[in-house]
Amino acid sequence: MEPSESPRNFGVEPRIAALYLDYLQHHDLQKLFEQVHRYYELPTLYRVCYSQHVNARRAAAHVLGFIGDYDANPHLGKLLRDSDRSVQLLAENSIKNVWTRFGTEQERRELRNIMRMINKQEYSEAIRLANIVLENSMFFAEVRNQRAIALFAIGDFQNAAEDASIVLDLNPYHFGAAVGMGHSYLQMGNKELAAACFRQALRINPCLETVRRHLSQIEQQNFG
Repeated sequence: MEPSESPRNFGVEPRIAALYLDYLQHHDLQKLFEQVHRYYELPTLYRVCYSQHVNARRAAAHVLGFIGDYDANPHLGKLLRDSDRSVQLLAENSIKNVWTRFGTEQERRELRNIMRMINKQEYSEAIRLANIVLENSMFFAEVRNQRAIALFAIGDFQNAAEDASIVLDLNPYHFGAAVGMGHSYLQMGNKELAAACFRQALRINPCLETVRRHLSQIEQQNFG
């Protein structure tokens, strides 16, 4: 580990930047993981997220998607608004993985089952299992988010929006919940609330170009 690497250590480019450049050249992900594990612990990687060196931030944003725990969520959430587009996109991919790493191993297995059911369009079964998990782990935001997805799919837009709102209370970086809530309000005919949700999603993650187009269309319809 390199304890000197902190948000204020701006002079020398962190070692992880060189490791990442080597990965981009040789595409050896296993080697990258081994080298990062050799020199870094997770708290140090979290600090690297605030480095002034763009390749260090890119490396942290990429690697944390594979090895970061739920504590990585606020750090990746901040990188969604990074000045570098690559950092933003890497953070967007990684943070979705981190959202699934809350709770116990059993609860995470149940989440994977819920997600498989949704992929198979078994929405009622997904909702039933999510209800069971949430009885014991009401703060597991991603389980609630998946229930919102399933509720939306069966046309229960009001409860889908309510679930998405709670997800955002639990995890203020969950742009997916903000988007889902916006679409729920659109289905209920409330364009004003839908637009507010889409704006919230873009404040969290400015890279959501489809959401930006949806918002522009709503604004044109309302004020054009």
